[in-house]
Amino acid sequence: MYAHRVEATLNQEGALVLTNLPFHAGEAVEVIVLSRSDIVKSYPLRGKPVVYTDPLKPVAQNDWDVQQ
Repeated sequence: MYAHRVEATLNQEGALVLTNLPFHAGEAVEVIVLSRSDIVKSYPLRGKPVVYTDPLKPVAQNDWDVQQ
């Protein structure tokens, strides 16, 4: 099974229109609709930028017995 995640907003009539999906015309798909507010509560860091400060710096270097 191939899963494709997309975010969309309902239009004024309450309809949801999905375009440019990576599936073939006539292919059967399953659609699950989740409220965005529920997702934000479950995954508070989703969509936040990831910053690596000095990513090559050793971590917990003093905790290794071999270096002492």
